[in-house]
Formats: sequence, structure tokens, C-alpha cells
Amino acid sequence: MDATLAAESLMRCRVQVRGQVQGVGFRPFVFRLAQELGLSGWVRNCGAGVELEVQGHGKQVDSLLRKLRHEPPPLARIAGVSVEIAEVEPERGFAILESRGGETLTRIAPDTSICPDCLAELFTPGDRRYRYPFINCTHCGPRYTLAARVPYDRAHTAMAKFPLCPACQTEYHAPDNRRFHAEATACPVCGPQLALLNADGSAVRTENAIASAVAQLKDGKILAVKGLGGFHLMCDANNPVAVARLRERKAREEKPFAVMALNAASLEGYAKYTEAELALLESPARPVVILERTGELQGIADGMPGFGAMLPYTPLHYLLFHEAAGSPAGRSWLSESLPFLMVCTSANPGGEPLVYRNDEAVQRLNGIADGFLIHDRDILVRADDCVMRVSGKAPGFVRRSRGYTPSPIALPLSGPPVLAVGGFYKNAVCVTRGSEAFLSQHIGELDNAATCEALEQAVWHLLDVLEIRPELVVHDLHPDFFSSRFAARFAAERGIPALAVQHHHAHIGAVAAEHGVSGPLLGLALDGVGLGTDGSAWGGELLRVDGARKQRLGSLDPLALPGGDAAAREPWRMAAAALHALGRGEEITQRFAEPAAQTVAAMLEHGANVPYTSSCGRLFDAAAALLRVKNRNGFEGQAAMLLEGLAAHHGRTGPLQHGFVLDDGTLSFLPLLDHLADMRDADAGAALFHATLAEGLAAWVVQAARQQGLRKVALGGGCFLNAELSSSLEEALREEGITVLRAEQAPPNDGGLALGQAWIGLNFLKD
Repeated sequence: MDATLAAESLMRCRVQVRGQVQGVGFRPFVFRLAQELGLSGWVRNCGAGVELEVQGHGKQVDSLLRKLRHEPPPLARIAGVSVEIAEVEPERGFAILESRGGETLTRIAPDTSICPDCLAELFTPGDRRYRYPFINCTHCGPRYTLAARVPYDRAHTAMAKFPLCPACQTEYHAPDNRRFHAEATACPVCGPQLALLNADGSAVRTENAIASAVAQLKDGKILAVKGLGGFHLMCDANNPVAVARLRERKAREEKPFAVMALNAASLEGYAKYTEAELALLESPARPVVILERTGELQGIADGMPGFGAMLPYTPLHYLLFHEAAGSPAGRSWLSESLPFLMVCTSANPGGEPLVYRNDEAVQRLNGIADGFLIHDRDILVRADDCVMRVSGKAPGFVRRSRGYTPSPIALPLSGPPVLAVGGFYKNAVCVTRGSEAFLSQHIGELDNAATCEALEQAVWHLLDVLEIRPELVVHDLHPDFFSSRFAARFAAERGIPALAVQHHHAHIGAVAAEHGVSGPLLGLALDGVGLGTDGSAWGGELLRVDGARKQRLGSLDPLALPGGDAAAREPWRMAAAALHALGRGEEITQRFAEPAAQTVAAMLEHGANVPYTSSCGRLFDAAAALLRVKNRNGFEGQAAMLLEGLAAHHGRTGPLQHGFVLDDGTLSFLPLLDHLADMRDADAGAALFHATLAEGLAAWVVQAARQQGLRKVALGGGCFLNAELSSSLEEALREEGITVLRAEQAPPNDGGLALGQAWIGLNFLKD
């Protein structure tokens, strides 16, 4: 009902509010609003969200409806408000009723950093929650990671085992208190407690676990600290010996660590940040933000152009910094620069999922952590930190997880529920409900039993918390992925169909889904690898996508993969393949001192064990090795990241004249690689590579746009995490009048693959 209600008439309305409206203080908000406006009625949680009836004069009812839509609580996200006229009843005041079940359409809110009001209480002597590590209210704290199901009531959360004390009960039932129906509320008398453990799991005898923990950190120890979605491994970021020890114990080799600082001012001298990056750092989601490195933190991100930085988001984090600062009085210290920085990395043995239970922490982190700072509030579902970076002024996801899961992505198409299970790398799963897609937290690589089990747990939790029964399961075209096998088993057990979707089709589908494109468009998919419909390794594809249908318009000119998967770990092999393709095979053993150089040269010469790939990721590897930037990757994508950093350091340059060949839909950069092989300036070569790559890709897209009569292109795949490539390509395409769609609400890499699979599944059911 949109029309303004009759100002003086007495009326009663039944209102349904859908969206993220449970666990965010929405019922107290409605209660206080009704009290202020002199309205009678009631409000309650229900499966569909929040429902209420309000009765009063039309002017007051109309005011309440306006504020519901336009002035909701900070964490609420309104998806829709429906209003019906009801019969007027005798006045009985306004009440909050017990929750009601029914078809689940509501959402659980993501976990959120501590709010300013709770932070103020945390450091106010005399407040009964002074320095209490689990302070929260309806505007902040854990949500998704402690919720078992909806409706979001305390009985359905990990807080059910902590009965409220009389003081907390009073606040919980007081409409004028911000902890009114705050399901995770607690205090030192009735709530969770901290404990410090030794490496063997025995308790440390201490009156102040936080002070003892900080003393250990300053002494060079490595601690496993329990957060919202799991454990972090922490050490003093300014202690290179401790950092090296953590890197060795975790077998992390060269991959950068994230660093936690008290505030942005504390990062000065180590990194620089834009206004957009600062906004991300300080946002309620508190993601890890990739920043440009300006100073040296030894062992954190050696050789890399940037590193991940984050700010504290739990009361416990702030208490650690408070202790490190010498426990100053007042709150002014919160905005002052603090030199104490902590490495803050996911607590997991190499390649395994995040540790999130106390017992498994002591067991699985044995030999890595010197101690454990734990608490007795259970984490019901693990959720890694979210990782983001800003390209231009637009933020984008590298990894979508805590702080954003399970916020839905709106779709332009509604249909039966679909489950999509992603791929192999950077796995995440997705479920749809109506016209909404819910992307899970980051799960990881499915190369071990523990991560495969984590995928299944994520599926069951999403289905349970959203009360969804899928009618279709979608998976990657590759039959040997665990996710594909799980999808087949899940579908068979329920008698529902399973749909295999080509990898790069799903990448473009993800971008089309979040931008609401239901018609045909061009798709440029650039990544490391994905199984093609012809059985070969794709990764540089130009597609025409129309929902569940796709057409491959062209690809990057395939290069040999000497040794198969080994070429992805050793960029020098891709450089060798490029040299061979250029007729310069005799240079392979001259340029590369690798033990296998002679063997690789012979393999290329005789065509033995050299499958071909159109992968753009492998093209980056070839360029990096030809420029002597990196011969072996210490972690996935390292050579490409280093190449991007060198290009950014050099600055923009013009493309190489005649650096590519575009022939009948196939795009070759062999002329560019030939030129790079003779360059000695790596910075200039990296800049030239990016400029020429962007020019060639733009020409490819523009040609296809004219041939297909389409003026819109979606950019998908992990290569679009490269800001240098993305920004140059987008500029070139927009100059040609092409509308560019990029990943914004999901990662462009395989972390967003399940969203595209789900979207294609919905279109498949529609067709």
C-alpha cells in the first residue's frame, strides 16, 4: 500500500517485512517507533522475516511505514514491505510476541564488528561490561557463525547454553535498551569466558589471560586466538624471528601474511591507502584489504607490491591492543598510532580448512601454536576473513566470507531453489531462494579430506538456516572434482537432476547474475584453467552467453603445457613453451638452469606430455619467466602478481606495435612474447606486457561485438583481479562504446563460480 493513509481515520494494518531483519534490532526498533507514534498492535519474528500489526490514526501509521522502509536499524537490509488493511481491534498497547515459524524467507545477518557504543562501554571503568571480551548489542557482534537456524532467537544460537543473569534479563526485555532482544547479549556474570592454554592444551594459571597473551606475543610466541568465525594464528609483526617461525611452522613459504593494526594511522610507514580503501578497512564487515606497500615489515610480504591489512573487529582484538598499549585510561588512545602490529592469518595447517573448535585447535595446531587464547562460546559454522581490494575507486572481492556471508545477491529471475557447488579451487557453494542467491563463506581448495568435509558442512548449514530443498544441483563440467562427485551423489539421493556447467560459462554467468542481465551478452573469461567442452584446458575465452546457453566465439592461441600441471607451478616451463613456439627452442637450456630444462626442451620438440591450453594465467607465467621475474611460483598466481607490481611501479606505457595477431577469433600474443624475451628491463617489460595485452583483448572484444551485434561484455575469471589489466581494458572498451560489467558482489575468480552455476541452473529450469 503506497498511497498516504487517511490522516485522521482510525485503521489497522498487517505488515510483512522481508530481508535481513532478524538479529539486527528490528523488533525493538518497531516497538519504540510504535510507542513514539502512539500506535497499538504487535510485532514478531516469523519464517518470512518480521510481521506486525499496527493500529492508530492514518497519519501515524503512514509515518511508521515510511520509517520502516527508509530509516531501518543500521544492520537491517529491507528486501520488501507488504501492507494489508485489517479489522480494527480494541486498543491493548503494543507488544513483542513470541516468534512464529512458517516458510523461511528471512535472512541471518552477517557477523559485524563491534559498534561505537559497545566500544565505548568496553573502555569505561565502572561499566559492568568494562573490558568484557564478548560485549555486543543488536547493532554488532556475531550472527551467522553462531546461528543454527531461523527464526533468529537465542534458543537457536550458540548462546542457548548461557542463561541470562537478572541484569541482562532486564536489559533484554527493556524496549528503551539497545540490548532489547539482542540474542547474543551477555556479561561477565552469565556469559562466555576466556582461557589461556599452553601448547599441550593445559590451562595457564593467570588472573589476566589477555595480559599474559600479549606478554607471550611480545616475547616472540605464536598464539592461536579464537575469533568470530574461527581461529587466527597471531604473532608480533615487527619480530622477524617470530614471523619466520610462523612461516616455517605453517609451511607457508612465500605467500604474504595479513597484518592487524589498531587503526589506519598505525599502518602509516608500512602502507598507503586511498579514501575508498580506508572506508573498507573501517566498514562494519572489517575485511582484509590489499594495500600498496610503502615500508618493510620483514617476512610479511617480501618482494610483493602489497599486503593485506585489517583493523580489529571483536572486543577481544581491541583488548589485546589495549594491553599492548599499556592499558591507557580513557578512549583517546583508540585513534592514536600504535606501533604494535600483529600478523593475523587463518589458523589452519597448510591447505586444510580453518580451525574453529577448541578441541580441534589444540590437536590440529599442535606444533604450530605456542599457546591458545580460547573461549567457551561455540562457533557453529566456520568463516574465514573476507579479502578485498580496490581497483580505481571500486571495491572488489578477492575472497567473500565473514562480514558478507550470507548477505544475498538479488537476481532478476525467480525460480525453484537451486544448489550450486562450485569448482575445485577457492571453493564456495551457492543456493537460490526465489530471486535471491546466497553465496557461502570461502571453503578452499578441495585437495584434502578435511576441506571436502567442510564443503558438505557448508551445504548443510546453508540449506538448514535458509530451510531450502533444492530441485536442481549444478556443478563444474570436470567430473573428477570432489564437488562434482558430491553433486551427483546429492542429486541421486534426492531424485533430482544434476547439471554440469562449463567453467568459463559459469564465470560469465556470475557477472551476468549480479548485474541482472537476462539476455545475450559477450563474455571475456580469463583465468588459470577450466575444463573445456572439447576436453582441453581452457582459460582465455571469448563467449556469447544467453542464460543457460553459450557459444565459444574464440580463444587465446593455445600454448603447450610441458609436464601438464607442473607448468602452473613453474612459469619457466611456459616460457620454454613460448620459445619453442617462436622457433627459439635452442634457447631453453641456455636461459634456464633448471634441472628439467633439457627434458622439457625434448618434450616440446617431440610433442610428448605437452597438452595445450588457452589459459591467460599461463600467458602471464610465460611473460614473467621470460622477463626473469619468477621461475617457480611459491603460491598460486605469484608470478602474475609480481608482474602486476612491476607494471604499476613503472607506470603506464604504450602497447607494442604489432604485438598481437587476431585471426578468425583466435588471439595470439607470440609477437609480444618474442619481444619480451629480448628485454632486460623487467619493469618496462611488465608495463609493456599489460598494455599490449589490454590492447589485444579490447580489439578482440570490439570485433566480436560488431559481428554479434552486442554492445555489452562481462569480464570474469581470476585474471581480472589484476588491477593494471582490468583498468586498461575497461578504459579501452568504454572508448569504443562497449558497456563493461565486472564482478562486484562476488569474486571474479573461482570463489564466485557457484553464483554463475546457480544462475545458469535457474535459466536451465526456466527453459
